[in-house]
Amino acid sequence: MNSSQAAAPDARAQQAVFEEITGMLHAVLGEYGGVVDAGITMGTRFHDDLDLESIDLVTLGGHLQARYGESVNFAEYLAGLGLEEIIGLTVGQLVEHITGCLRAPGER
Repeated sequence: MNSSQAAAPDARAQQAVFEEITGMLHAVLGEYGGVVDAGITMGTRFHDDLDLESIDLVTLGGHLQARYGESVNFAEYLAGLGLEEIIGLTVGQLVEHITGCLRAPGER
């Protein structure tokens, strides 16, 4: 298998996870309306761009738990980050973390 064949499934997996996270963020921030309507990209920052508060991250963690079960532990992931890393956390970084958690052990 060449590198473009390996990258294609990974890109599809990342796109699928991105779409799921976008849906979760719409659910979490639904009452804020305009924040999400501006568009979410892989570079969107949870704190600076979406104004997520800690309670919103807890709610997002609940959505992730319901969708991915024990394979994705959002609280553990956040606990491993420093304060500045949490403040600067992007949707893309979370997507990469989730796709990494979902890979088969031999693919990590």
